Amino acid sequence: METKFESSVREIPYAQASVYHRLSDLALSEEVRDQLPEDKREDIVFSSDSITMNVPPVGNISIQICDREEPKTIKYETVSSPLPFNLWVQLLPITETTCKMKLTIKADLNPFVKGMISKPLQAGLEKLADAIAAGKYE
Repeated sequence: METKFESSVREIPYAQASVYHRLSDLALSEEVRDQLPEDKREDIVFSSDSITMNVPPVGNISIQICDREEPKTIKYETVSSPLPFNLWVQLLPITETTCKMKLTIKADLNPFVKGMISKPLQAGLEKLADAIAAGKYE
C-alpha cells in the first residue's frame, strides 16, 4: 500500500534557482552536515548524485537523484535501503529572492510497518526540511 508523507512548507530566503542548483548537486549539499546533531555527522556521505547515511534503527540507506526538473523539482530514489522509497524536493518561487520548499516521501508500506515507522519518518522528514531551509544557497 503506497503511503505518502509530506513536510510542512518552509520558506527559504534565497532565489529558487540558487536553491535548486545547490540541491541538485548533492556534493554541494555537504554543508547540511553542519545542521545535523554532532553524533550523526559521521554517518552521512555525499557525492554529486547520491547520499548514503546510517539511520538507526533502519540501517544504511543510499539514495540517488533519479530526475531533475530545473528549477522546481528534484526526485530521489533509494539504491540501498531496507525500505524502498522515493523522495521529492519541490521548490516554488515566492519573489525573485525567496522561495518555498516542501519534501514528499512515497513508500510501499504494509500496515504493520506503517504503524511502526510513521511517526519517526514524519519527524525525520521535518528535521530534513529544517536543515535544508537553514542552508546557505549563495
